[in-house]
Amino acid sequence: MPPVTRIVAIRHGETAWNVDTRIQGHRDIPLNATGRWQAQRTARALIDEGISAIYSSDLLRALETAQALGRALAMPVVTDTRLRERAFGLFEAHTFAEIEARWPAEARRWAQREPDFAPDGGESLRQVQERCVAAAQALAAAHAGQTIALVAHGGVMDCLYRAATQLDLQAKRSWPLGNASINRLLHNGVGLTLIGWSDTRHLDDATALDDWTDAAGVSQA
Repeated sequence: MPPVTRIVAIRHGETAWNVDTRIQGHRDIPLNATGRWQAQRTARALIDEGISAIYSSDLLRALETAQALGRALAMPVVTDTRLRERAFGLFEAHTFAEIEARWPAEARRWAQREPDFAPDGGESLRQVQERCVAAAQALAAAHAGQTIALVAHGGVMDCLYRAATQLDLQAKRSWPLGNASINRLLHNGVGLTLIGWSDTRHLDDATALDDWTDAAGVSQA
C-alpha cells in the first residue's frame, strides 16, 4: 500500500451572496469582510498542520481564502479548475425562492437531488462528483505520505464527504458545510476516508472581528 496522504479540505469564507442565499456557482464573487476575517483565522489555525502544498479552486472566494493560508505558511497557492463549485447555469445569481418561482419543475428536480439533472448551462451532481473527487485523489496521489490543503466550495465539500463515507448522491444532506470550516480526510491510494468534519472552533471568538488586518496590513475593524 502507498503511504497515506492527509487532506485538509477547507470551504471558502463568507461572501455577500452567501448572506443573501444567492446561488454562486461559477460566478466570481469575492469574500466579504467577515469572509476575509474567517480566512485569516483559518490560516492561523493551520500553521502547525504540516501542510506541504496548497491547492485551490480558481474562483475568487476560494482563492482569497487559500491565499491567506499561503501567506501564513510562506507557500504558493496552485489553482485547479477541477476544484470549482458546481456550475448552476441559469440558476446562478438567483435565490432558491426566485428559482422556485421562475422554474418550478427544475427547482423540484434540483431539490430531489436527481443525479443526472443539470440546470440549463450547468452541471449535474454526477458530473461535479466525478470531477472534484478525481481531482482530490489525483492531487493526494501526487503527495503520497504528505499533508495537502484543498480550498474549495460547499458543493465540493459535499462530494468529498459522500465519497469518503460511500453515501449515495441522492441521500439527504445531514452534515454541516460551514464557511471556512476545516474538514480532514485520508487518501490511501485507493479511496478517501473521513477523519474529521466541519471544524469551526477557530471561528468561535466572535469578538476577534476587531483584531485582524488584511493582506496590505490595513485594519478592517
